Amino acid sequence: MSTPDFRALLSGHRKYFQSGATRPAKWRQQQLIALRAMMKDHAEEFYRALWTDLRRNRIDSDWTDVKYISSEAKHAIAQLRRWMKPLPIKTPRVLTPSRTRVRFDPLGVGLIIGAWNYPVMLTLSPLIAAISGGNAAVVKPSEMAAATADVIARRLPEYLDRRAFSVVLGAAPETTALLEQHWDHIFFTGGTTVAKVVMAAAARNLTPVVLELGGKNPTIVHSSADLEVAARRIAQGRWSNAGQTCTAPDYVLVFKDVAKPFLKCLKETILQFYGNDPQKSPDYGRIASDRHFARLVNLLASGTIYHGGQHDRADHFVAPTVLTNVSSNSPVMQEEIFGPILPILEVGSVKEVIDFVSARPSPLGLYVFAKNQSVTEEILAATTSGDAAVNDCAIQPIIHDLPFGGVGGSGMGKYHGEWGFRAYTNARGVLYHSTRIDLGVRYPPYHRNKRLRAIVVPS
Repeated sequence: MSTPDFRALLSGHRKYFQSGATRPAKWRQQQLIALRAMMKDHAEEFYRALWTDLRRNRIDSDWTDVKYISSEAKHAIAQLRRWMKPLPIKTPRVLTPSRTRVRFDPLGVGLIIGAWNYPVMLTLSPLIAAISGGNAAVVKPSEMAAATADVIARRLPEYLDRRAFSVVLGAAPETTALLEQHWDHIFFTGGTTVAKVVMAAAARNLTPVVLELGGKNPTIVHSSADLEVAARRIAQGRWSNAGQTCTAPDYVLVFKDVAKPFLKCLKETILQFYGNDPQKSPDYGRIASDRHFARLVNLLASGTIYHGGQHDRADHFVAPTVLTNVSSNSPVMQEEIFGPILPILEVGSVKEVIDFVSARPSPLGLYVFAKNQSVTEEILAATTSGDAAVNDCAIQPIIHDLPFGGVGGSGMGKYHGEWGFRAYTNARGVLYHSTRIDLGVRYPPYHRNKRLRAIVVPS
């Protein structure tokens, strides 16, 4: 099978971008309106595809994918002209009279490589940012969510300007061939191994990137926490989408004096959410592939199974599982779990929490459950993460204007709302100076030289 060549595809989009057609606010708003129409007109197709790929029910599909994208596009439509407006900057007196502005120019043609765990959100949300910034783009959905990728590939060209946007289906060969091209921006969501390949490809042309990765997101349950609230919100964050969420709590550091009652609340919550047989629950998802299933089953031996542990290879089912007596050196603590397994480790002090978290790569999210605000601020001030939440977890990405993205090993670059617009534009500083030479300008003594007396200023 021959390696695909995407030079002509990229050349066509770049030619259209260079024509200036994608720059006007009206064109950008038209594309965003069309994207919203696509999500409304074909919502049923997306629901079926998400159920096929991940066994995701309609409520969760709306919350994280279908209605989420529609809402984000609506927000961008409402705010676009404000985002596009040049920012005035104070000009030094030595250059007066003059004016200085920062304008936000589109980058060009971007490549968007989507992810399988939220195959609508993590493919089309970056596209909203690209459109808002006035760019063209090629979208590569994940082949691991094949049904959803097929809907995107069929419907997107029906609604968006084909001269600016296209969809490429395929697996590693197609992605590799796409990365060989000279893009103006690359957006990747996925794991660190592939991210390094993407960044190496971008480095060849000094192409800017946004890398949305993951990490082991620590979740701290302090002695002052409301344990029932903590248990419910951690359960929601960990076991939605069968734990296949980059912002999900990856492990819990619970203070020793509340460990037992917290575990009791957590078990009760799991039973309330998914019943005695979660395999039959319409609210519980499935593991995406045989490879991920096998990896997760191997991790079950990393501690004592306090609750759950059941699994069914044929159904790609792994039950919501809580592990105790987990060593910090165990396999489940060495990699992002990305599945429905939650290790619980006990700690004795805030310092122990800070030392534990700080000794590991920076996570995408960090979560603190505590009523004691000084404890919360002490932990936040002494740790690093892409983002964080207090008395909640995993849901911060749904806030449109909150910057979302990692730091260090969990990624680079931010997006959503205006942060996404900024990621896809060049903040271009411009000094507007007059052609009139004002020899009457009075300068301090250190400015009294021929060059500065000839500075041109606006009339």
